[in-house]
Amino acid sequence: MTETLATVRGACRVEQIMGMPIVVDVRDEEVEEDTLEAVFDWLRWVDATFSTYREDSEISRLDRGELAVADAHDDVRRVLDRCEELREETRGSFDARATGRLDPSGLVKGWAVDSGADILHGAGLRNFAVNAGGDMRLSGRAVPELTWRVGIQHPLDRARVAAVVEANDLAVATSGAYARGDHVVEPHTGRPPHGVLSVTVVGPELATADAYATAALAMGPHAGPHWTARLRGYEAMTILADETVLTTGGFPSG
Repeated sequence: MTETLATVRGACRVEQIMGMPIVVDVRDEEVEEDTLEAVFDWLRWVDATFSTYREDSEISRLDRGELAVADAHDDVRRVLDRCEELREETRGSFDARATGRLDPSGLVKGWAVDSGADILHGAGLRNFAVNAGGDMRLSGRAVPELTWRVGIQHPLDRARVAAVVEANDLAVATSGAYARGDHVVEPHTGRPPHGVLSVTVVGPELATADAYATAALAMGPHAGPHWTARLRGYEAMTILADETVLTTGGFPSG
């Protein structure tokens, strides 16, 4: 008996996962519905495993000391190891324990989306965008357009666009207080940073771009822009409190 998989010509699907809308927009001619389901199944698993709001998640159990890191899922250990690498790279400005509790959310969202993109690529899809609460992983073309165009919302006015990023294969992550309030703290002081409205970082991986954006925001208006200017493979746009916009040389704004 031969099983026929349902296919559609292009697809756009939205689900509320990890407390945010996640949109998968595929522009390839044929998309198997099972492929989209696999992506959202993966994202739901990530939410159940890494959520800081679920009492039974591995992250919550680790935070309470009910689960040893050695006994955690392999993916949990990998994420925590990467968080530690980023903490050292940013000299503590990115820290999964910045608030005093274990919270790797600043890496997990982008990492989950990157892995979701790998699922789509593994299924032979090439032209798609995955949007997780405004942070995006772009691949190929926005068919029939030649490129994807991503508007970066101005942090003080939802009706304004601070910049438009035009690209084919790129990750775009923004960190700022306007979306979730003061969710970023400067780990050395425990207080929200002042003087910076938002930081957008673009590069090949959403997980790293998101972590870099969080770190640069936490560094504040002086250290952050200088630090992002030295990044390799990633570019940044920083909007200061007085609405001054600073961009690194290769930031792809149109």
